[in-house]
Amino acid sequence: MNGVILYQSKYGATKKYASWLSEETGFPAVETKKAKIEEIQLYDVIILGGGIYASGIAGLSFLKKHIGVLKGKKIAVFCVGASPYEEKAVQAVYQHNMKDQLADIPCFYCRGAWDVDAMNLVDRNLCKMLRKAVAKKDPSEYEVWEQALMAAGEESCDWTDPKYLEPILEMLK
Repeated sequence: MNGVILYQSKYGATKKYASWLSEETGFPAVETKKAKIEEIQLYDVIILGGGIYASGIAGLSFLKKHIGVLKGKKIAVFCVGASPYEEKAVQAVYQHNMKDQLADIPCFYCRGAWDVDAMNLVDRNLCKMLRKAVAKKDPSEYEVWEQALMAAGEESCDWTDPKYLEPILEMLK
């Protein structure tokens, strides 16, 4: 079985998961920006990883653009977010992203990291505005992601863990 791990990582957590997955499988890890479909289509297994931003999965556009050429391949997606795993939220991300020709592709969730200092100015300001909006709510009514956002605050947190890759590795067996 030959495969490749495609990934798009803005702040490093997705790249870390792609590296761990590469070590476990022996598949090369390639940034989506550097991926050429002529090379990718030679693989039997394609795993794409991307961070979650505004409910979208980074890098998924590569898969959408080339899904016709990749028919018959074993394809999986993993998304990386700062929130703890919560079934309802993960299902919402799946339904938002994995539509039409992507609907039958399995999608896995890996918890990422949070580092306000590493964020670009736009992301940092968006997060600050979001925190202000959430702070106006009653904490007992916070959703899981809101609890995580408020708990992280300005601190750097890294929740990455290879255990999140176990379901992907199991799928490959």
